[in-house]
Amino acid sequence: MIIKLTMLAVFFAVMIYIGFYCRKHATNVNGFVLGGRNVGPWLTAFAYGTSYFSAVIFIGYAGQFGWKYGLASTWIGIGNALIGSMLAWVILGRRTRIMTQHLGSATMPEFFGKRFDSKALKIGASIIVFVFLIPYTASLYNGLSRLFGMAFDIDYTVCIIIMAVLTGIYVIVGGYMATAINDFIQGIIMLVGIVAIIGAILNSNGGFMEAIGGLAAVQDPVASTQPGVFASFFGPDPINLLGVVILTSLGTWGLPQMVQKFYAIKSEKAISKGTIISTAFALVVAGGCYFLGGFGRLYSDGVAVSPTGAIVFDSIIPLMLTDLGDVLMGLVVVLVLSASMSTLSALVMTSSSTLTLDFLKGNFIKNMSEKKQILCIRILIVIFIGISVVIAVAQYRNSNIFIAQLMGVSWGALAGSFLAPFLYGLYWKRVTKAAVWASFIFGSGLMVANLFFGKYFPAALASPINAGAFAMIAGLVIVPVVSCLTRKPDKNQIEQIFAGYEKKVEVPQKEDLGEG
Repeated sequence: MIIKLTMLAVFFAVMIYIGFYCRKHATNVNGFVLGGRNVGPWLTAFAYGTSYFSAVIFIGYAGQFGWKYGLASTWIGIGNALIGSMLAWVILGRRTRIMTQHLGSATMPEFFGKRFDSKALKIGASIIVFVFLIPYTASLYNGLSRLFGMAFDIDYTVCIIIMAVLTGIYVIVGGYMATAINDFIQGIIMLVGIVAIIGAILNSNGGFMEAIGGLAAVQDPVASTQPGVFASFFGPDPINLLGVVILTSLGTWGLPQMVQKFYAIKSEKAISKGTIISTAFALVVAGGCYFLGGFGRLYSDGVAVSPTGAIVFDSIIPLMLTDLGDVLMGLVVVLVLSASMSTLSALVMTSSSTLTLDFLKGNFIKNMSEKKQILCIRILIVIFIGISVVIAVAQYRNSNIFIAQLMGVSWGALAGSFLAPFLYGLYWKRVTKAAVWASFIFGSGLMVANLFFGKYFPAALASPINAGAFAMIAGLVIVPVVSCLTRKPDKNQIEQIFAGYEKKVEVPQKEDLGEG
């Protein structure tokens, strides 16, 4: 217990120190929200990766999808690395940085407002962000609480209050830069931790080949009658597995807390290096989490069951970690705490800055000075964390709502609403306001309907995971179709918006040989 408490105390002390150290970067809105658009490749890449992967992945998704698909769930982690990280950086990184700086936008709703010259779009997007980031934030606490309860026998409410307060302190004091530096440290812990845990779990099951053999021997007629299916290449249900890959990989392209990382990139070199670092980070962390979860069925005798007889998926990973030594268990707790706090900080920063800059400023509070804007953002961080804590406690007491479902609704609504208009908005001049509204309404509307009336949906779309994946893909069709059917945007205005891409810059000859 002393070892685990010492590790936690050091971790918390470092996080708080960095928050106060970064106060000098949080004196204006640009510094507080974007770090002055001067963040290097390592900090940006780790901020992206740690915001991507949290306790939702480690406890919720890894447990649930590892149980359902066996070792084939590792494909989810590979998709996260190649699509959710590498392609996102290549396709979105540079253009996002250029256009958002050219337009002077600090948030995704502000981008929509200025890109499509619509105050209503900015307000609509800010409402969607604030509403649907709450269930995602609430889901972060659940996975952490299970590990804390197992390692320290601490009440769930105490766990989430500790995490919420500590995260709130360093975000409120140090802003984006404190978040980015803490994300880097937390990312290192995640990398070391996941490798150590995988090694310990495989060793406890007789080594890699022995564990694979045990998994191949598992039989579940409900899932599949094929022998050895849980150790196979594509698992028992490749179609639904593909839906999870799409939701968790392509979804990052439309999540405001992820895309906003590109706003703060320092330079061209930072994009190139950040792409490689972010992809490698995702391969280790996401690939490792899902690979670990794939062995969950080896522990089927001790898995918790709800009163309705359903498997409590959120209990699978904690069960696998039960017999680890004190040092490794302490590392696990710090790992999951790191993953959760890094994502929580990104979510509260995104939601509070969006609500302040895109909803309150100019609409309800006129002549809002920089000082008042930062104060408002800080107050809203406290409010947002408080709301998510209340929801987390209520969700914890309802054992029928699992982490993956809670996150699926959030990801599906946000990415289903924003992915297509944001992506097309960066590249295509023909996108119209009506097309953006159509994507907003369809994406968020579908997920709200799925939340309340999911049992009436077709079987393929009954789960929020598949419904979210469908919303994203449908948006990629809806936006161009509606754009072609509605009035073209003003040509002069569009040319001015895209002028940032044509700005001439000088580079060293080692980067460009020139004409002669």
